[in-house]
Amino acid sequence: MRRAFLSVAAACLFAAAPALAALSPGAVAPDFAAKGARAGKPISVHLQDALKKGPVVLYFFPAAFTGGCNAEAHAFAEAVPSFTKAGATVIGMTAGNVDQLEAFSSQMCAGKFAVAAASPAVVGSYDVQLKKPDGSASGMTRRTSYVIGRNGRVAFVHDDLNPAEHVRLTLEAVQKLRR
Repeated sequence: MRRAFLSVAAACLFAAAPALAALSPGAVAPDFAAKGARAGKPISVHLQDALKKGPVVLYFFPAAFTGGCNAEAHAFAEAVPSFTKAGATVIGMTAGNVDQLEAFSSQMCAGKFAVAAASPAVVGSYDVQLKKPDGSASGMTRRTSYVIGRNGRVAFVHDDLNPAEHVRLTLEAVQKLRR
């Protein structure tokens, strides 16, 4: 019994530890086009198109309609006016339960920003694969937020399963780009 408890505790610690994202500030953000949704309606999302308008906050989340992802989407939706004022576009992406993105975009994102399906190529190029405690792929994305400057380069990365600081830190990073 004690051994099982220790294994579970170790697995939780491993899964909760932040991992380092492959893309660091200064790296060129890989371009992508993906199917997604906004306000419950299907759309296409293309990074290069979004960058023409200004910086992009590209945040990856594990799966729609889960506690942390709901809270993070709601927080981003509430902050969209601040991101817009700073000239930035917010895009959420996930590899988990992408069949629910239309409902998630209207319910949790309040229709204020696009969410899109992260293909295996996007997951790999942004190094956001969420691993199981045994190291195998989970089929979901890590909670990683990138701020990508208009020049297509990564300006900021925050990689933490806890959703609490993603909105505040990415907004601060976007605001610094304007200075």
